[in-house]
Amino acid sequence: MSLRQRLAQLAGRLQDPQKVARFQRLCGVEAPPRRSADPREDEKAEAPLAGDPCLRGRQPGAPGGPQPPGSDRNQCPAKPDGGGAPNGVRNGLAAELGPASPRRAGALRRNSLTGEEGQLARVSNWPLYYLFCFGAELGNELFYILFFPFWIWNLDPLVGRRLVVIWVLVMYLGQCTKDIIRWPRPASPPVVKLEVFYNSEYSMPSTHAMSGTAIPISMVLLTYGRWQVRVPAPRSDIIAGFLYTILILAVFYPFVDLIDNFNQTHKYAPLIIIGLHLALGIFSFTLDTWSTSRGDTAEILGSGAGIACGSHVTYKMGLVLDPSLDTLPLAGSPITMTLFGKAILRILIGMVFVLVVRDIMKKITIPLACKISNIPCDDIRKARQHMEVELPYRYITYGMVGFSITFFVPYIFFFIGIS
Repeated sequence: MSLRQRLAQLAGRLQDPQKVARFQRLCGVEAPPRRSADPREDEKAEAPLAGDPCLRGRQPGAPGGPQPPGSDRNQCPAKPDGGGAPNGVRNGLAAELGPASPRRAGALRRNSLTGEEGQLARVSNWPLYYLFCFGAELGNELFYILFFPFWIWNLDPLVGRRLVVIWVLVMYLGQCTKDIIRWPRPASPPVVKLEVFYNSEYSMPSTHAMSGTAIPISMVLLTYGRWQVRVPAPRSDIIAGFLYTILILAVFYPFVDLIDNFNQTHKYAPLIIIGLHLALGIFSFTLDTWSTSRGDTAEILGSGAGIACGSHVTYKMGLVLDPSLDTLPLAGSPITMTLFGKAILRILIGMVFVLVVRDIMKKITIPLACKISNIPCDDIRKARQHMEVELPYRYITYGMVGFSITFFVPYIFFFIGIS
């Protein structure tokens, strides 16, 4: 047997959904028993689950036959008769946008972009379940929109900027690699789907794992020798994401200082940043048919471009100055009520401003992109499946969010005296 055949055989074994299902059962998550003939019994069985948004859902769509990754089934829009099978549902390929099955007790957690909903599950290990839910949220927009501004506004702008450079690079390569490898998510059943937002994306490598690896390792590398700190003396796609991130960091980390200095000091840095990130976004949109990963990629690139451009303007205006090298390592300031109060005030004012900017830009960019591209705007969900709408909407909106984080908000802090 040749090496290629052995690798193909190994990949086939690693894609076995039964392995994932067994791990879920080991962690205390399994599919509920089949519905009984008495509807009242079903209602009683499902009532305890109705209060948990991570568990509420619907039956998976009708299964279809296996299709290769490049086939029409891999496209996100559903067929008119609703017969398309979603990514990770039985054939494990593309997301279903067809009509939902009958609703169950309680409100349902649904993906607002695709209309897909999760599945009911029986959980026997609640602490572990909530630990995994918390870990999953650390890879979502809410975490990023809190974490990066907190670093930039309250701790160390230089470390925050360079963390963003690494994050953009790692996440962009991860998202593009997904669309090149096209490794489908495990089929359901037997796997229980608890999170549906990323169900239309491929799974290899796990960008959650890549982000969870890149950020802490980069924080250690970027702060080592910079701060005085007193310190007392399963799945294959996750493993692949971890190893892939280590490789990316080994290759690109030596250039992070050079990139950050270029972004701040070069005369034409804003034009180059905007053009490069936009070109990378257009390239990523051509790798595969529509999925939520394309919007995520544009969001990441837009955020990175906005933060880089904002840091350039901030540097030119002298609003935020990095400490000189002869002052390193920096000593941590003692935590006082004044320091704590200013930090809380910066977070509250800054986040309100950032969220207002994001909502305003969302309301402006989608109709504008639809009008420019002559795409009907009456169905926003369908309109956003066009590159001409999704790319400018995400890129411009989150570009302004990033620009606000590194320029508008620090300027407000400087103006009111809490910088």
